[in-house]
Amino acid sequence: MDMDDASADVAEPANLRFLRRLVTVLTAVMILGVVILIGLLVIRLNTPRSLPLPAEIALPDGATATAFTRGPDWLAVVTADDRILILDAATGALRQEVQITRPD
Repeated sequence: MDMDDASADVAEPANLRFLRRLVTVLTAVMILGVVILIGLLVIRLNTPRSLPLPAEIALPDGATATAFTRGPDWLAVVTADDRILILDAATGALRQEVQITRPD
């Protein structure tokens, strides 16, 4: 009987068999988790989340826009004469006007 034949006949210890199965299962779970994570990132990054912009905004006479931002139901326009105009997104009506003061 050859040495290789003798080692093939010896049964694998139970704790070694358990460890081998545990490593295999953990590897499969880790691969599945990475695939799910990549899939969720791809889905999340491809979903458009931008709010629609109005075609035009009517500003008060003499106001020149220098900056613009949008909220869920409002628009904010910063003017060259240091004012912030808060407008309703649906109607374009002026909701609030804030004067910007500069510290001395």
